[in-house]
Amino acid sequence: MSAHQIPRLVGGAAVAAPANGLRAALARAVCARGGGERGSYTLEALLCLTVLVPILGILAAFGLAGLGDSTAANAAAAAARAASASDDPDTARARGRQAALQSLGQAQRTCASSDIVVDTSGFPSQPGQPGTVTVRVDCTIPLAELAVPGLPGSKTLTATRHSAVDRYVARAASEGKAQ
Repeated sequence: MSAHQIPRLVGGAAVAAPANGLRAALARAVCARGGGERGSYTLEALLCLTVLVPILGILAAFGLAGLGDSTAANAAAAAARAASASDDPDTARARGRQAALQSLGQAQRTCASSDIVVDTSGFPSQPGQPGTVTVRVDCTIPLAELAVPGLPGSKTLTATRHSAVDRYVARAASEGKAQ
C-alpha cells in the first residue's frame, strides 16, 4: 500500500482504497443523510413553539397578576393615608376614593375595572380620640387577551390597607373652627 491509499475492509479482508475515494464516500454519506432530514428543522421549531408559547403566556399572566396586585395595594395605601388625614367621615370617604382613583389612573391599563370601598366606621366621633380608616381596592385584570388555554378570562385581586386617623390634625381643625 502506498502513502496515498487507506486500507478498508471488504468482506473481512483489508483492501487498499485511494484517499480520494474515501473522501468521496464520506461526502456521499453526508449528502445522503442530510437529504433524509429535510424539514426536520421546521418540525423541531414547530414543536418548540407549541411548548414555549403557552409557557410564555403563563409567565405573562403571572406578570400581570403581580402588577395588578401591586397597583391595588398602592391605591389602597394612598386612599387610606388620604382618608385618615380628614376631619370627618364624609370628607374621608371622598378623599380616599379620589386618592385611590388617582393612583389607579397612574397605573394606566393594569386594571380593567376596579371597586373602591372606604370604611370610616372606625373614624372617631370626637376630635383627639384614636380611630382607623380601612380601604379595600378590588382590581380586575384581563387574562383573556393572552389566549392561553386554561386561563380564566379575568382575575380579581384585592388589597386592604388600614391607617390610623391623625387625631391631632382633627383636633387642630376643630379648635380652629371653634375660634
